[in-house]
Amino acid sequence: MEINMIYITAGSKDEAVMIGKALINARLAACVNIIENMYSMYIWDEKLQDANEIILIAKTTKERVPDLIEKVNALHSYKCPCIVSLPVSDGNPAFLKWVADEVQ
Repeated sequence: MEINMIYITAGSKDEAVMIGKALINARLAACVNIIENMYSMYIWDEKLQDANEIILIAKTTKERVPDLIEKVNALHSYKCPCIVSLPVSDGNPAFLKWVADEVQ
């Protein structure tokens, strides 16, 4: 089973917690880490923007990624949320098995 880590940004801790709980309750992620106080800079609407954001890191299987992306898009307040899937090449076999078992 291929495991992926999904990097997501959110505009507030409340939104991040809501998305994280929804992903876990729907069995789309085995675990979600929430990291506060990220400072972001980007171009949006042809202007340099900056904002404090929250990072979510969700652990899931490659097979669940499309459904996870769909769920985040449905819940997220941003028009174009950052949702990036990164394959996990190696790790603690027991942990990787746990992730796979939790999202089946």
